[in-house]
Amino acid sequence: MSTCFLGIGSNQRNPARQLRIALKFISALPTSSMLRVSSFYWTKAWGYQGQQVFCNAVVEIKTRLSPALLLKACQDIETRQGRIRRRKWGPRVIDIDILIYDTRKIQTETLVIPHPWILQRDFIMKPLQEICPLFHKFLI
Repeated sequence: MSTCFLGIGSNQRNPARQLRIALKFISALPTSSMLRVSSFYWTKAWGYQGQQVFCNAVVEIKTRLSPALLLKACQDIETRQGRIRRRKWGPRVIDIDILIYDTRKIQTETLVIPHPWILQRDFIMKPLQEICPLFHKFLI
């Protein structure tokens, strides 16, 4: 099984509730198990300013899903929760990003792993360090 870290965030429709709903869906992913969930972190919007604050967390999972199938599963969860992609870095009901997938490096049109801004975003770094202080071993 592969070790993966997912970043989840929301700033719409009761953001903390949206994260809890996403966690239920993530815990039900096929051939996967949820290991750890960080605390929820409230942060200002990144990229597109002038919107509500975000509630963010990081989830560690073990999975047999390939990176492509995990991406599809995450996007399916976003759709189930009502995400509509209107504006890059804009408001959203839920966002689920694959941050790390073992030590794999992937760069396609639809998927970049590790997440390209993982080290520049406090709303990723703080919860990731909380649940995996040695996460750098995955970025080798």
